[in-house]
Amino acid sequence: MEKKLVEVEIGKSGTIKRVLGEGKVRRRLFDMGVTPSADFFVRKKAPLGDPIELTIRGYELTLRKDEAELVVVDVEEASN
Repeated sequence: MEKKLVEVEIGKSGTIKRVLGEGKVRRRLFDMGVTPSADFFVRKKAPLGDPIELTIRGYELTLRKDEAELVVVDVEEASN
């Protein structure tokens, strides 16, 4: 199911589909390893949802809510 990274619940994982935005913000996300086809796992969220901590490419990364709004992901659904 496709959604924005900011909408993904704690404990869910998936794959990054695309990164929206332009300029410095997009470049910064790419430099941190937030690129299409990268797998991720949402570890924690602060009480108000900002920041979001995730595991990507073998390390922990913390993103602000406005940065996570720019990342479109495909979330793995739990199979029954």
